[in-house]
Amino acid sequence: MTTETLTPHGPVYRVLAAIAQTCLVCAGVMLVTLILIFGWLVWGRYVMNDTPTWVEQLSLLLVVWITFLGAAAGVWNKSHLSIDFIREMLPDPLRVPMRWLAVIGVLIFGGFLAWQGYVLAEKTWPRVIPMLGINEGWRAVPMAICGALSVVFSLYHLGELARGEYQLVGEP
Repeated sequence: MTTETLTPHGPVYRVLAAIAQTCLVCAGVMLVTLILIFGWLVWGRYVMNDTPTWVEQLSLLLVVWITFLGAAAGVWNKSHLSIDFIREMLPDPLRVPMRWLAVIGVLIFGGFLAWQGYVLAEKTWPRVIPMLGINEGWRAVPMAICGALSVVFSLYHLGELARGEYQLVGEP
């Protein structure tokens, strides 16, 4: 890869940013869907006196997808859960290695998440989610996707660190 393909506005950056944005859009659509189906639940239970039984199972599935897609986008945007204020208060000679350790930690965790998400999806695929009639493995697929995307995003961030271009959100 040339230096131009890895610059913050190069094609690799744009593709990865588009993937992260797609994750956020999908998670947002799923969140709106979640709100709508809970409205349907309330309407069915209290107005129609006929509770839709599929809502609970679909809401559980949507929450898993929303969480893991949002987490993957958080890794790309460097806004995932972390306690970075201590690290960022350190002088450069200490801060830079700590950033490397943090990104490598996310990379390792993402790899483990992808692997175990795949294993879980494979093991649960034969079962069917009651009321929905779809494979149980669909609950584990977002875990594998999040892990794989976290690995890819972390590898890009390691490249940024190596080039001295790594910046946190809001950092000058």
